[in-house]
Amino acid sequence: MSRRLKPTDLIHGDAHVGGQDRVEVAPSISVSTTFRAPLDPDALMVDSDVRNPSRHIYSRYTQDVSTRAEHILSKINDGHALTYSSGLSACYAAVVHYKPKRIAVRGGYFGSHQSFAIYQKTREVELIDLDDEYQPGDLCWLETPINPTGESRDIKYYADKIHRVGGKLVVDSTFAPPPLQYPFKFGADCVLHSATKYFGGHSDLLAGVLIVKTDEEWSTLMHDRTYMGMVMGSLEAWLLLRSLRTLHLRVPRQSETATALVQWLQSVVKETSSGKAYDGVPAGVISQVHHSSLQQPDARGFHPKTQMEGGYGATFAIILSDIVYAKRLPGQTKYFVPATSLGGVESLIEYRARADPQENPLLVRVSVGVEDLEELKEDLRQALQKVAEIKAKL
Repeated sequence: MSRRLKPTDLIHGDAHVGGQDRVEVAPSISVSTTFRAPLDPDALMVDSDVRNPSRHIYSRYTQDVSTRAEHILSKINDGHALTYSSGLSACYAAVVHYKPKRIAVRGGYFGSHQSFAIYQKTREVELIDLDDEYQPGDLCWLETPINPTGESRDIKYYADKIHRVGGKLVVDSTFAPPPLQYPFKFGADCVLHSATKYFGGHSDLLAGVLIVKTDEEWSTLMHDRTYMGMVMGSLEAWLLLRSLRTLHLRVPRQSETATALVQWLQSVVKETSSGKAYDGVPAGVISQVHHSSLQQPDARGFHPKTQMEGGYGATFAIILSDIVYAKRLPGQTKYFVPATSLGGVESLIEYRARADPQENPLLVRVSVGVEDLEELKEDLRQALQKVAEIKAKL
């Protein structure tokens, strides 16, 4: 585990918020939207220090639990964190904040592209490829590891490239939360997370996070969030704070298990290429596996291990050899739940083209939870046997 993710910060990093001694061990659920105003009629409506408010007025600005969650997220991400109602609201807020003339992006989460398309309704913005030439006013949007394959991109390379023209780099690090990856180390200007995924970790909340380097930039984002109505709900804030307590236990375990599964599946691909079954998996069912752990150094010498210091991530993709296999596999598993999303304690499996019609119709995305490795392996083994039997009967 990375030394930079301190369990003590996850458990006690919010202890000072509110400036009072707390008698409760677990934070209370507070769903109040409005709070008693100060008796002094000349007092400011909103506390002048919104990062460390001594009181709350309206939950659109601040409330106790969301403020506590933001302090923990700031500590573990080495920046100034602000929460949002969803990952996509955080995405849109980042674009509004940087006001790009062009956005350099390639592939990745389809929802981000839809968010860009909505932003294009408000002003003229061109989308270009990551490897096009950049110009002043550009924003580089780098998702790494990328959805849905879990493969990594070189943050430092794109940071240097966009900074040469005075542009900004936003890194969507949803697939690699701390302690796996720290984008600021490699030149990111802003880091985005869909907190719905690993920060939430239990498939029961929607939230987003932006982390920036300065208090001034945080304050600007906070003002914008207030009046764009993107604040996270009070109950979701409580669920997020609860989840952060165990981040250091969940994510390294998930990443380690996923990497072991990937290595096994890669062996299956290699050994079954001769037309013979391997370790109980029929030949000719899986054609490829994608994950950061399988990447080789690129032409510039980049390898994921140079920036993924805490592990290779817990989400990967399997490419099946036939669309029947791809569509049927999620329905044949016992422990892998056939559902969208990722990052939860339970393992999920998804025929990705159902959510994103532009995706490879042979691709199945896998999100690994905290279950036993051998039981997950056996579950995939029996599911692959079943889809082979189904195909043989068609």
